[in-house]
Amino acid sequence: MVDPIAVLAMVAPGGAWLVGGALRDRLLGRPTSDYDVVVAGPPEPLAQALAREARAYAFALSEEFGVWRVVSRRDGWQVDVLPLDGVTIEADLARRDFTVNAIAEPVHGGELVDPFDGLRDLTGRRLRMVSPDVFERDPLRTMRLARLASELGFTADPATVAAAASGAEALASVAPERVFTELRRIVASDRALDGLELMGAVGATAVVLPELTNLRGVEQSQYHHLDVYEHTRAVLAEVITLERDPEQALGEQAEPLSRFLAQPLADDLSRSQALRFGALMHDIAKPLTRSVTPEGRVTFIGHDQAGAELAMAVLGRLRASERLSQYVGALARHHLRLGFLVHQAPLDRRTIYRYLNATAPVQADVIALSVADRLATRGTGSERAITRHLELARQLLGQAFAWLADPPRPPLRGDELARALGIGPGPEIGRILGQLQEDSFAGEVETPEQAVERARELLATGGR
Repeated sequence: MVDPIAVLAMVAPGGAWLVGGALRDRLLGRPTSDYDVVVAGPPEPLAQALAREARAYAFALSEEFGVWRVVSRRDGWQVDVLPLDGVTIEADLARRDFTVNAIAEPVHGGELVDPFDGLRDLTGRRLRMVSPDVFERDPLRTMRLARLASELGFTADPATVAAAASGAEALASVAPERVFTELRRIVASDRALDGLELMGAVGATAVVLPELTNLRGVEQSQYHHLDVYEHTRAVLAEVITLERDPEQALGEQAEPLSRFLAQPLADDLSRSQALRFGALMHDIAKPLTRSVTPEGRVTFIGHDQAGAELAMAVLGRLRASERLSQYVGALARHHLRLGFLVHQAPLDRRTIYRYLNATAPVQADVIALSVADRLATRGTGSERAITRHLELARQLLGQAFAWLADPPRPPLRGDELARALGIGPGPEIGRILGQLQEDSFAGEVETPEQAVERARELLATGGR
């Protein structure tokens, strides 16, 4: 594997420095494959020289700012070569966000350039602004503060938090795509809850995700011990616990669930990381649907469907992918279904089919979300409810994985059915095939002959 820094040391001119997050992570012993190099001169010659020596690909990333990118698909790294922002490297570093990112290392070796005591802050695991106007110059840095705190496990110093809070409203002017990139990384990080807490503390959540802020203080029924906001945080915490240790809750289904959730989904998120967005948004419509009956019972009727629509609207506003939006919307729409089925257990095959068919294609994901939701609900009668819920969740997870591995199908094709019934293709055939598929899953139709007989009954009775 080619080390781009070693190659740079051979081909770079005298004024070239490794800067930013790549240097920070190297100093922290964190793996990195994304490098920033500033050069006191035009970036293109250095980018082209690196590409030639490393057998990589160089291209202009930003003509406006003169940035070139070198990508090695073979070795999985990229280097951005930037022109010096200022007359000196010290002036360049003065325009950066936090002191831990305002350190430079000469590509040819030598003393680190550290005009703002970033090394000391690295040692102290502290995020401190380079200057008081860093958030004014780029309001997105308010989100970046929370993201770095969650990814690195660092603490933001009080003056930096205060400065970030004073400029949080300006986040409304930042491109949604940039905001979502930071939010996505916060939610996917090891310390997502800490990052979200800091987002709230500096006022960023109220600007970029006000629907989450609106959950604060929304009281629930006796079956809940937390308001909707704290319950949402608790569900997210349980989702993260399921990622790390699913066996305690799900027993023999833990390993297949872990493999399943490790699959990529969308927006550089795995299914487990996308599931965290489901946790954040599964109850997002509760403030809109809250009601109190004459007897004093708190209800949120329809918050599942309304939540699906609101979650998709929020993610659309943030310019998330359509796939992620649909995924989170489906989780919100179906997150109550398993809880309702607990009261019908043990389930027959037809009921299992209808559940899995209705929740497709998030059958397994929404079971995991429902488990986290149930574990985070500790009101009246919670212990018995949790036990029953987990028992059913384990059963349905096994059925969901079997379904995903070998989806059910009717005993014969549509064209075969149409010929047997003497009718042409159309919605009637589709309706009958759907019913035959359910009948087959339930074990009531096993052969093509039985399927035709059942289809004639359905045709004669209008599907009853």
